[in-house]
Amino acid sequence: MKISRIAGIAALLTAGFASAQTPTIKLDGVLLEFWATQMMDNNLRMNTTASAGASKYYALDSRFQENTFAVKRSEVYLSGTVTDTISWNIMFDPNNSNTTAVPNAVLQDFVLTWAFAPGFNVKAGQFKMPTCYEATLVAAREILFFERNQINRRFADARDRGLWFSYTYGDAKAFQGKLNFAISNGTTDDGSGGKNNENTLAGSGNAQKDFTVRFESTFLSKHKAGAYYREGVTGLKDSSMVNATVPATWTVGAPGATQIKDNKDKTTLMGAYYAFNTSNFQVSAEYATGLLGRRYATLFTAAAAPLREHLDQKFTGYVVDGAYKMGNHWITGRYDMLNYNSGDNWYTATNPYTTNVATGVATGNDYSPKYTEITLGYNYVFIPTKQSAGKIKLDYVMRSKNFLAPRAGQTGEQGGNSLVASLMWSY
Repeated sequence: MKISRIAGIAALLTAGFASAQTPTIKLDGVLLEFWATQMMDNNLRMNTTASAGASKYYALDSRFQENTFAVKRSEVYLSGTVTDTISWNIMFDPNNSNTTAVPNAVLQDFVLTWAFAPGFNVKAGQFKMPTCYEATLVAAREILFFERNQINRRFADARDRGLWFSYTYGDAKAFQGKLNFAISNGTTDDGSGGKNNENTLAGSGNAQKDFTVRFESTFLSKHKAGAYYREGVTGLKDSSMVNATVPATWTVGAPGATQIKDNKDKTTLMGAYYAFNTSNFQVSAEYATGLLGRRYATLFTAAAAPLREHLDQKFTGYVVDGAYKMGNHWITGRYDMLNYNSGDNWYTATNPYTTNVATGVATGNDYSPKYTEITLGYNYVFIPTKQSAGKIKLDYVMRSKNFLAPRAGQTGEQGGNSLVASLMWSY
C-alpha cells in the first residue's frame, strides 16, 4: 500500500513536470503600417545628391524624395516556451529584402531567454542593444509619429548579435529598477544594419566586441527614467588595417597613419531619458552624445578618404516630444536636434562646412552638421486606452535647410519639408 502511494505521487509529479516542460508557440501579433508622403519643396526631388561637406551626415530617406505610397512595416511576432525558465521570441518583417549589404533584413529579432533565478535573465540572439529610449523601450506600434526621432533611428534602431544579462528588482507601482549589461559583435552600429556575424564582414573576424550597460527605472506607475552607455571600436581586424590614409587637406594638428590605426575608430554612445504618461498627457525627453567613430570611419580595407573631420569627433543630440489626448484625438509635437560635430573640430585649415577646403575660399553657404526637425501632428487613435491597436497619423515635418546644395539659380542652403500620412493597424 505504501509503495503504491509513493508510486502514485511519483506519477503525479512526473506528469506535472512533463506538462511544465511542454514547449509552446503562439502568434503574439501582427503590425501593418502604410505611408503616404507629400513633398512640400521640390528640392527634395530635384536635389537628390547630397552637397559636399556636412550634408553627408543627414540621412535623407529616399521615400521623401518623391511623393509616394510605401509599406513601412509588416511585422509578425511569434513567441513560445521551451521549459519553465527558457523562452523564445521572433519578429520578422516580410516587407524587407535580403541583400548582399544587408543579408538578414527580413529576420529582425531572434531571442532565447533563460530566467535562471528570480529577477535575473540572460538573452542570446539578435536584438536591439539596451540603449536609447524610443528605439528599445517603445514598441513600433506605440510611437507617436510616422518615424522615430533622429537619435534613436540613427544610433539605436539596428539589431546586433550577442548576449544580454539583466536583473530586475522592486515594484513598478512604487519603484522598479533594472540593470542591463550586453556584449555584442558590434557590426551594425556603422549604419549598415547588417546584423552580421563577425567573420562574414570583409576584413573582419576580429575578437573585439561592443559593451553596453543601461539602468532603467519605472516609478509611481507613470514615470520612467534611465541612462545608458555603449562602447566599441572598428569591425576590422588589426591585420586588415593597412590603408589608414591622411588626407592632403588635413594640415592643422592632423594625426599620422599610425595614430589613425591606434584610434581604431573608437565608437561611443551615452545618454539619459525621462518619460511621463497619463490618460491625458504623454511626454518624453532624451539627451545623447558620444564619439562618431566607425559610423563615419577613418579605417577601411582599401584606401579611401576618412568620412569624418576629426578622430575624436563628437555628436550631441536631444529630443522632446509629447501628446495631448482628447479621447480618440491626440495632438502631437516633437523638437528634435542632432549635431554631428558638436565640438566644431576639424583638421583642415579652414572650416570644412563653409569653405572649399582645397582653396580656402568661402562657399557662401553653411553646411554645419547640426540638423533640426520640428514635427507637428495629429493622431486618430482607434482605441484610446490601447493606442497599439491602431491609429491614423498625420505629421508635418519641418527640417533645417543645411543638407542640400543650391541648384542653378538658387542661393543659400536648401532642404525641404514633408507631409506624411500613416495608417497603422496591429493585432
